[in-house]
Amino acid sequence: MPIFRRGGALLAAWICATTAVAAQEAPRTRTMVEAGPAKIDVIAEGRGPLIVMLPSRGRDSEDFDAVAAGLAKAGFRVVRPQPRGAGASTGPTENVRMQDLAADVAAVIAQEKAGPAVIAGHAYGNWVARMVATDHPQLVRGIVLIAAAAKTFPDELRAVVQQSGDPKLPDETRLAALKRGFFLPGHDASVWLKGWAPAANRIQGAAATATKQAEYWNGGGVKMLDLVPDSDPFKPKEKWNESREEFGDRVTVKIIPNASHALIPEQPAAVVEAIASWMKTL
Repeated sequence: MPIFRRGGALLAAWICATTAVAAQEAPRTRTMVEAGPAKIDVIAEGRGPLIVMLPSRGRDSEDFDAVAAGLAKAGFRVVRPQPRGAGASTGPTENVRMQDLAADVAAVIAQEKAGPAVIAGHAYGNWVARMVATDHPQLVRGIVLIAAAAKTFPDELRAVVQQSGDPKLPDETRLAALKRGFFLPGHDASVWLKGWAPAANRIQGAAATATKQAEYWNGGGVKMLDLVPDSDPFKPKEKWNESREEFGDRVTVKIIPNASHALIPEQPAAVVEAIASWMKTL
């Protein structure tokens, strides 16, 4: 589990306690779900209203371990489909669009027979969440945008993402990129030297390039919770309320202090509390 140098003992205790209780309530399972031409590796735990969690670009959904355990403890069913190319997930890699990645997630929700679901997408994952809500509205009751980038952001940050997840680069180079784009000073960026899936990264990049932003951005008109880290270079302060300004009352904006674009490993307890509280309002 990722532990920070600052306040590490407290976070470690929270994660251990959360995971232990959640395991007693509903053991974590791992299964494969058929999704048309794809086969999706799914991690699941907990009982209750359904939450689907989608990781950041090129990342494994095991990033959500602590948050998933916390939400399971809070009374939710948490399902984590691995993107194509991550974990044991497979599927076509050529001519893939965001609609194809959304169909993978929709198949997982349908398999659960417990929808409609709230889909929580971290960074790139929020684009997929919006696409699922657009193409499969009957399966989605709301979306959580976790450290979602602003509608437009500097191209130089794309290079930071690629450097962070490139296993061919020296760890020192990757660590510098992680500190620049994902983690605040004092937070242990080295926890993200692992957990990257280069194959998933390539597929996701191609899907984003092949799909116009306008095809998914509206998110099907469902309610949104926008979790904004207070120090995210992908969404500076002047853009914190961008989603609410565009979509109005269907968006709730929650600022998470002391976090950058990684957010999930930086402030897991705050993310759990924010999602659980918002879901009670739906």
